[in-house]
Amino acid sequence: MKLSIVTPAYREARNLPLMYERLKTVCDGLNIQWEWVIVDDHSPDDTFAVTHELAERDARVRGMRLSRNFGSHAAISCGLAAALGDAAVIMAGDLQDPPETIPALMDHWRQGAQIVWAVRTKREGETVSTLAFSQLYYWLMRHVASLKDTPAMGADFFLMDRITMDSFAQFGERNVSIVALVQWMGFRQAHIEYVKEARLHGVSGWSLSKKIKLVIDSMTSFSYLPIRAMSAIGVGVALFGFLYALYILAAALVERAVPGYASLMVAVLILSGLQMVMLGVLGEYMWRNYDESRRRPRWLVESAVGRLPESGKPPQG
Repeated sequence: MKLSIVTPAYREARNLPLMYERLKTVCDGLNIQWEWVIVDDHSPDDTFAVTHELAERDARVRGMRLSRNFGSHAAISCGLAAALGDAAVIMAGDLQDPPETIPALMDHWRQGAQIVWAVRTKREGETVSTLAFSQLYYWLMRHVASLKDTPAMGADFFLMDRITMDSFAQFGERNVSIVALVQWMGFRQAHIEYVKEARLHGVSGWSLSKKIKLVIDSMTSFSYLPIRAMSAIGVGVALFGFLYALYILAAALVERAVPGYASLMVAVLILSGLQMVMLGVLGEYMWRNYDESRRRPRWLVESAVGRLPESGKPPQG
C-alpha cells in the first residue's frame, strides 16, 4: 500500500518545511509507503528551492514547478497525474489542513470508501467576508448546480483512491472546480469532520477575482439555470410589454393621456440592462466553450525534482 500526498503550493516557502515534519511523523506512524508530490504554481518566492532541498533530503519528496501561475486547481490536476500511490490525499501547503487528519481519511478508505472528504466544522482565522462568500458559494453549489451533497462549510481536503484518480484523469476540462467535479463523479463517498486551522505563515493568494472566477466556472460547468433564467426573464418582459401595450390602447380609446418620456426612458434603461446581462451570461458560456475547443494544455511543467514517473518525464497537461 502506498499513499501519495498532493500539495499545490504558492508562496509556501516558510510552511513547507514545517509541513514536511508533520507529514513525516504522521505517515511514518501509519507504517505504509508514502510520497509527497509538491506542485509549485510558479511562486515568486523560494517555494521551489525549498521543495528542491526537501527532495534532496528525502527521496519520498517530489516536486514540480509550473511554467506560470495556472491556478491551484490546475496544480492539483498536475499533482494527481504524477501521483504513484494507491490513493492520494489532496491538501494545501498552508497548514490550515492538519496532516494529523490523514489517518481518519485512510480508515474510511480501508472500510470501502473511494472518496473521503474532510469537512470543515469551523474555520479559524478567517474574516467575516471570506466566511460569507464561502457559505454563499457552497449554497449555490447545492441549490443551483444541483450538487446536493456539497457540505455547507465546504471541503477541499480529501482522499481519492486509484480508481477515482484514473477516472479523474479522463477529464480534460480547464474551467472547472475540481472539488465540484470530484463530487459529481459519484463513486462511494464518505466524510469526516475537522477544524480548519488558521494560516501559519504568509498570505493567501486566493484573491477576490479568483473566487469570482471559481463561482462562474462552477455555475457554467454544472448548471444550465442561468440560461433558463434568461429565457424566463425574456418571457416575463415580453408579457409585461404586451400588457402595457393593452393599457396604452385602452387609454387611447378613452382619450386619456399616456405618460411618455419618463416611462419610456425607464423601460429602455431596464430592458437595455437586462439585454446586456443576458449577453454577458451567454458570453461566459461561449468563451468557456471556445477555451475548451482550443485544447491548450491545462498546465506546463517548467522543472522537476525527485524521482520521476516511469515515463522519465514530468506529466504535462
